[in-house]
Amino acid sequence: MAEHAPEMSPEMAAPVMHKDYHASKMGMWLFLFTEILLFGGLFLLYASYRAKFPQAFHEGGKTLDVFIGGLNTVVLITSSLTVALSITALRRGALVFCQSLLAFTVACAGAFMVNKTIEWSAKFHHGLIPGSEHMAQLPHGQSVFYGLYFAMTGLHGIHVIIGASVLVWVMLLIKKGKVTGEDYVVLENAGLYWHIVDLVWIYLFPLFYLIS
Repeated sequence: MAEHAPEMSPEMAAPVMHKDYHASKMGMWLFLFTEILLFGGLFLLYASYRAKFPQAFHEGGKTLDVFIGGLNTVVLITSSLTVALSITALRRGALVFCQSLLAFTVACAGAFMVNKTIEWSAKFHHGLIPGSEHMAQLPHGQSVFYGLYFAMTGLHGIHVIIGASVLVWVMLLIKKGKVTGEDYVVLENAGLYWHIVDLVWIYLFPLFYLIS
């Protein structure tokens, strides 16, 4: 008679998936540290030029739309709250509420980018286009101000788009059951990234819009 292989229990048949949540969080914090270094270097560059051209920076700041800048600040702070609440909702098993909070966060990101597009379009309408002849004819201090403004807010805008895209991806993972109340580290890491994006704007807003 042919020998039969010994039956395997479900525990033996299924591979054991080990997830190191501590390492995952540590890796995310290390990545966020590189983001802080990136923007920190730009902030230092801003500070050095502001000390060199204080009046030009003051005049440049007066041309920015404080209302739009303030509105975007409120939008991002609100989005930080909703993404934090989404983690709590997921851990409590309120999946629909969690998805709604994440959808609202992504909508806030969209509103931020719409406002930023309106603001940039107004600057382009007045000839303030990076690399343009009009920019080159401005006093050196003002051209530096607008150059930093477009570079830093533009880089931040790219981070907003990336952060929103990551949140949409997490929403899909939640829908597929790959991110749950027991396995929520992916959402938590995405939330940390979003908080950094918001924190950077909280520094950018007063530096450019409230400069005196």
